[in-house]
Amino acid sequence: MMKRLLLLASMVWLTCAASFAVFAANIKCSGNIVDEQGEPIVGATVAVPGTSIATSTDIDGRFTLSVPEGKSIRVTYIGYKPLEAKAAPNMKLDMAVESTMLKDVVVEQSAARTRLTPVAVSTVGAQTIDLKLGNQDLPEVLKTTPGVWTTKQGGGFGDAKTNVRGFTSANVAVMINGIPINDMEWGGTYWSNWGGLSDVTSNIQVQRGLGATIISSPSVGGTINITTRTIDDEKGGSVWYGMGNDGMNNYGVKISTGLMKNGWAVTLLGSRKWGDGYIQGTPFNNYNYFLNVSKRINENHQLSLTGFGSWQKHVRRPNQRSGLSIEGYQVYGKRYMGSSSMYRYNPTFGYDKTGQVKTQNLNESHKPQIQLNHIWKIDDTSSLSSAVYMSYCDAGGYSGQANGIDYKYSDWYGATDGVLSTRFRRADGTFDYGAIQTINEESDNGSKLVMSNGINQHIWYGLISSYKKEFAMPNDNKLNLTAGIDLRYYVGTHKNKIVDLYNGEYFIDYSSRNGVSAELNSAAADPMWKFEHLGIGDVVYKNYKGYARQGGLYAQGEYTVMDGKLNIVLAGSASNTAYWRREFMYADKEHERSATRDFWGGTVKGGANYNIDDYNNVFVNLGYISRAPFFQGGAFLQYSTSNALNRDAVNEKVASYEIGYGYNSSKFAVTVNGYYTQWYDKTMTKGGTMDDGLRYSINLQGVNALHMGVEMNLNWKPLNWLDVEGMLSVGKWEWNSNASGYFYNELGQPLKSIKDGAIASGIGAPDHAKATVNQKGVKVGDSPQTQASISLQFKPFRGFRIGADWVVEDRTFSDYSLTGSSLSENATINVADPWRIPWGQQVDMFASYRFKIGNVNATLYGNVYNVFNNYYITDAVTGINSRGTWENAYGVFYSFGRTYSVRMRINF
Repeated sequence: MMKRLLLLASMVWLTCAASFAVFAANIKCSGNIVDEQGEPIVGATVAVPGTSIATSTDIDGRFTLSVPEGKSIRVTYIGYKPLEAKAAPNMKLDMAVESTMLKDVVVEQSAARTRLTPVAVSTVGAQTIDLKLGNQDLPEVLKTTPGVWTTKQGGGFGDAKTNVRGFTSANVAVMINGIPINDMEWGGTYWSNWGGLSDVTSNIQVQRGLGATIISSPSVGGTINITTRTIDDEKGGSVWYGMGNDGMNNYGVKISTGLMKNGWAVTLLGSRKWGDGYIQGTPFNNYNYFLNVSKRINENHQLSLTGFGSWQKHVRRPNQRSGLSIEGYQVYGKRYMGSSSMYRYNPTFGYDKTGQVKTQNLNESHKPQIQLNHIWKIDDTSSLSSAVYMSYCDAGGYSGQANGIDYKYSDWYGATDGVLSTRFRRADGTFDYGAIQTINEESDNGSKLVMSNGINQHIWYGLISSYKKEFAMPNDNKLNLTAGIDLRYYVGTHKNKIVDLYNGEYFIDYSSRNGVSAELNSAAADPMWKFEHLGIGDVVYKNYKGYARQGGLYAQGEYTVMDGKLNIVLAGSASNTAYWRREFMYADKEHERSATRDFWGGTVKGGANYNIDDYNNVFVNLGYISRAPFFQGGAFLQYSTSNALNRDAVNEKVASYEIGYGYNSSKFAVTVNGYYTQWYDKTMTKGGTMDDGLRYSINLQGVNALHMGVEMNLNWKPLNWLDVEGMLSVGKWEWNSNASGYFYNELGQPLKSIKDGAIASGIGAPDHAKATVNQKGVKVGDSPQTQASISLQFKPFRGFRIGADWVVEDRTFSDYSLTGSSLSENATINVADPWRIPWGQQVDMFASYRFKIGNVNATLYGNVYNVFNNYYITDAVTGINSRGTWENAYGVFYSFGRTYSVRMRINF
């Protein structure tokens, strides 16, 4: 009944919108804004004087605006003379220079341009982010982009997962103003660290595949470029307040001076977001800040200092370990949460003896980043842009510890391989932390189970400097050369400290210390060392520092001929990456430092774009990448507890080519492209469970994969008041080799047996258990290999927008996991076919209304996600023993049901 009412309301809503449009005496004004060289101007403001109607140009300098008949438009952009013209369809406006505009090559080199750069690219502008993001994590605004798969994963604040073309987040580069932010040890991105960027973002651009970014060590799957406003921000400010489902609230303020007559420009933002979380027991609290101070020193020099960060604390739902089986949700989720909320069930949520909420999944982080950019216009044809940056991270996450005598780490788990843990379970389904307190109180040997905080800190310094030179060639051809350096230095500190003894007197870390070799740590020669009494603040499990140093050179040539119709690009880079670590728990001072492992890498990329006419273009690109493996699971066999280098670690290699076609007009635009990517020697770690319930991992070597597919994106404006967008992505992603590796337990110790967890004599020793995994031809899991979306946006009358996105995903395959009961040492493991997860779909609706409050402009936003409350599976795991089905799937996570947000922004 509820679905029918929602469907009826939606139809009435959209019908009313269409009827209003019939009476709207507006004309559709669209066009391109270019500079004196014919290059598109990104972010120019296009407004109707005397009204609140305004928009900004996209990455290609395009704009579309609904303008009252007979009115003019006014175009403004910092450094250029304001321009007024009577509104009309298909306009092309050339802006004249007022003062020489300095372009930041560091930022510019990371952006692709339609009909010029030969890559598959999609761009989301600031207006779309404002309209659609609501209370989602920032990358979720990209879910209508071909090849991009973004989910809420465990469902905690900032825990979104973003894959591109089937490549996980560790293999998707994320850049903010041309600066890389992917973790230097494992390659991924924590979106909770960047929660406040959406309010200062000019655009987000996704370059799929090789991309246009020419830093020294590029990504494999694609690049997400986030560009924030700096000196181009307009004078004024805004304040906002929003609210949403499950107690979500957010407010903030943004102020900008614009570029003042003295050459200074300042933009400042502060905001807060907090709530209870959609998933049971996942509250969050988040503070964001952004500051940019820019100075136009003269016509040739410009400085810009940018600092931003996001302090956050949230409780998450641990991946895989807390995901039940499908039957588990139907039984326990329904029993404890009710049929309408069964998929919100969190098996680690619970209380202590006094009724206080306790958690084993608290996460807290603060990762401010500071960038200092200098732009030097050497002359009219050359410039030098340099960015010095620093990032400092202070983060931590809870994890349960066990003494290893009476209890194991797995006793903290809410579920194991999809089976709900009942050892510490109350009648209402919550985790019984009080029972652990009772066990520790009654113990004569201290706490059996305690809570630790996994401290993760880093300091990261970097420099990117790019020189650009333009050459005028015969016959009005153009040659642009860009070259530069990319330097990075990183130190990560990782340790676990006891934060809660759970009513015990002390803790014995026998489970960790029992495996410490006396040859590496002299303290282990004392047989009583492993029984030392530890208290709050003492270190358990791990204590090390990881180091990464990277330096590289890059260059790109761009040759434009045939009156701008043909643009040829050739780029290359060379880099060196060095890793080492210091161990403070499993080694003494003498054995503290590991050897250094160096990896040389490089890239060669080339492509061409040919504009057949004013509407049609084709492009092709191809390239080869050789890059260093990751620190974690690559250079080091067991990065958290051992200095032992991976003797078999080699560079990851990628060979890729792509071809595409585009049609662009004021009414209709479509792009179609096909890609073929071979990936060799991928860094890969798989996990499993032993017979005693403890988990283990295997570091696989010689992993190859094939990713190929076709993508299509279209934009259609059939009427002044209607925009239609569509997307389709169909891929074929398979593992393309068999692989082998060694087994380790949860503590990073080499396993002799994966039946009883016996410890081997050393890493890579003859008794160190290993296996060959036959996975060739198995589908790559974790991303839908078919995606589609249709978006409609109505503009029925001045200031009002309403629309909907319908997003569909299919051919998603479960990831595979290993199980101890099916394995033996030095075995060959045949991976069975994974489970093809049923297709999923949801409809999201959005609306905004711009109006006046006195003399200031205000905008009201409203979003409803998953309007029809359709739950579908986004993540699942199956074992290797038999063909995957819904009955044997576990680690299952479902999409969120219906959620909503409303927000009002007042601009001044």
